[in-house]
Amino acid sequence: MPRGRYSLHDPHDQTLLAEEHFQCAPGPSGWRYVSQLTTPSGDHAGSVDLALDELGRPIRLELHAASWQVRGAALDGVTWVRTDPTGTHATEGNVRAHAFTGTSPAFLVATARLLRLTPSSSATRVRLVAFTDPVLAPRTVDQSWALIAREAHATDNVPLIVDEYQVTALDTGERHTVHISGDVVLAAPGIELEHLESPPSVFP
Repeated sequence: MPRGRYSLHDPHDQTLLAEEHFQCAPGPSGWRYVSQLTTPSGDHAGSVDLALDELGRPIRLELHAASWQVRGAALDGVTWVRTDPTGTHATEGNVRAHAFTGTSPAFLVATARLLRLTPSSSATRVRLVAFTDPVLAPRTVDQSWALIAREAHATDNVPLIVDEYQVTALDTGERHTVHISGDVVLAAPGIELEHLESPPSVFP
């Protein structure tokens, strides 16, 4: 069960925004990721709880940030309920999309798991609902994902398989690179893996 810490930065000026303390593991029904976020000063900033089924679809999502809360799942596309800090104005949303995304590295692993790309496959388009910090406002985004390289890196135990993805935002054309090994993001814009206690899980 990988357990560790990511640092989350503003991808434009590299300002440290938060640290995400996480643990994740594959299970009999899919994959689960839970994390707690703290501000640079150490204050609690939110949490992520994401569970996928064996096909990579989100069967449960719970996000907390700045007193806002989102609960969601794959249902007629994706469906969610967003609750304001007072709890009096819950709003429900539904979009014909494949999955969710956001600032947490969990969503990059989840999208890669959903698409199951191979180095020989062509780029795949995916529609996601992004929850943007700090108030978890929903926004529909279209991305193109391509697996451009898969490399084995020698370790003391088994080789570490690293997948390099090229992700393109289809509304702006902006491209960036994401490196993932198993269920751990090694590097991505605004994301740095600072500490990892055990090797990434290998999906069956």
